[in-house]
Amino acid sequence: MKFGMLVSDSPRNIDPVEQLDGLLRQVEVGQENGLSYFDIGQHFLYGELRWLQPIPVLARLAAEIDDHVRLGATILLAPLYNPVILAEEIATLDIITRGRLDVGLGLGYRKDEFALLNVPFKERVSRFEECLEIMKLCWAMEDFDYHGRHWRIEGATPHIQCVQEPHPPIWMGAHSRVGARRAGRVGDCFTIPPEYDIHEMRVRLGIMAVGFEERGKALGHQPVRRNTFVGPTTDEAISQFVKVSRDRYLAYAQKELDRYDEQELMRNFFETVRDSVAVGTAQQVIDHLTLLAKELPVDPIVIRPEWPGMTIDEVVENMEVMGREIIPALAEVPPMPIEDIPSSLASVADEVAREIEILG
Repeated sequence: MKFGMLVSDSPRNIDPVEQLDGLLRQVEVGQENGLSYFDIGQHFLYGELRWLQPIPVLARLAAEIDDHVRLGATILLAPLYNPVILAEEIATLDIITRGRLDVGLGLGYRKDEFALLNVPFKERVSRFEECLEIMKLCWAMEDFDYHGRHWRIEGATPHIQCVQEPHPPIWMGAHSRVGARRAGRVGDCFTIPPEYDIHEMRVRLGIMAVGFEERGKALGHQPVRRNTFVGPTTDEAISQFVKVSRDRYLAYAQKELDRYDEQELMRNFFETVRDSVAVGTAQQVIDHLTLLAKELPVDPIVIRPEWPGMTIDEVVENMEVMGREIIPALAEVPPMPIEDIPSSLASVADEVAREIEILG
């Protein structure tokens, strides 16, 4: 198994240069401790938190990474972009990274974000679909016209060719089952969110597999995000995880992003999230992640060692614990054999079939 990390957002009161320096330190420490993927998310006009914008940040990180390391955006908010601009920036970034780029794309979920950028929230699906269609036309490096609902392009001649052919892998980001259906129809990978237990992940992968089959595309290993925290004892690990992550989970629930109910989280936070996190002693975390690797076609595992409010020293300490106690053990665990993937999804076949009938 391979490991990656999600570079997190930071409170706005942190100096932005300090935030960048901390990010560079995380990449250095992460590589020293066995990480081979670094991903960064995206938001605009984010209030009390700050995301440094991923495309320029990833271009900067390209100068820091080893040859076997890949960079990714998880996720870019495609409906908020002009698709030609996004396609050319991604192609340029693929060149800068020497073809070591994965592109996560998603719809977005913050209504205020769309309103501030004067993009109708109710149009985000159709804008996303047209955006991806136009980007793929740009990456094909052939003259094209496009007549859509949101964009009309006449006589376009693409001029920036991706290093990876036909383009960088598209990692689709989504929290809903309909998002998994979309990933199966148009994506290369589905970034499995960190909020689901094994059964729900299996259902989403089954839904995606149907879309792949419709396209004549084989389902391979999928990236999975997992929120992890290692402590000397189970209780200490839980206590620290709750301290750094609870407010973030509550904020997501208030946005109706996750499957968690806000009141449920308020009543008993850790019991509510227990089945979807790898928190405990080193052996407990190893057991949890090993089970994922045996039960599902996942690789890499993308962890989140940083939460808003943590110091860079605390983040580095988390990464070093993972590198010392977790990653070497998981490196010996092979991903699920490709030929075993269909049988790993068989137990949810009926549920997937019902869902596909609903989703269309």
